[in-house]
Amino acid sequence: MDVVVFVVAAAIILVGAVGVVLRGNPVHAALNLVMTLFGVAVLFVAQDAHFLAAVQVIVYAGAIVVLFLFVIMLLGVDRSENLRVEPLKGQRPAAALAGLALLALVLVPILRGHKVITGVHSSSALLRDSTEDSNVVRLSRSLFSDYVFAFEITSVLLVIAVIGAVLMARRPPKDTPSS
Repeated sequence: MDVVVFVVAAAIILVGAVGVVLRGNPVHAALNLVMTLFGVAVLFVAQDAHFLAAVQVIVYAGAIVVLFLFVIMLLGVDRSENLRVEPLKGQRPAAALAGLALLALVLVPILRGHKVITGVHSSSALLRDSTEDSNVVRLSRSLFSDYVFAFEITSVLLVIAVIGAVLMARRPPKDTPSS
């Protein structure tokens, strides 16, 4: 039975992922993304990771895809823009500098925090003794040690996506006819 669930969920994930890439309509691509995320949630349930399945459905398939759809509708899927015209002069060099500064702000605490995470602290020793490696302790230890970089990069990418959507939604001022 586990193999059947895996094969069906994997097929749903693959069809949804291919649909995200190949669909021309952004709304249809976002709906295919929902299908992919639900397939991943089914795989979490098959592995008895019910909390992760709920997070997958609520956070990703719910909130993130709704945010994507909001941005798609805000930008307007029926109009095209000339990307060669730069509405704000100097925005690309400023964006490059801001991106480098943001990268530095993210990397410095991660590189410094690695020493703190790998060191033994009295509070973590007390927590380890009292809970005897419960699932929450193992999950938090894994998230904040092995996967802290991926976790931070994901949050930075989401912030960049929201800022980009707000900037792209800004309409250039209409030229007023001279009288």
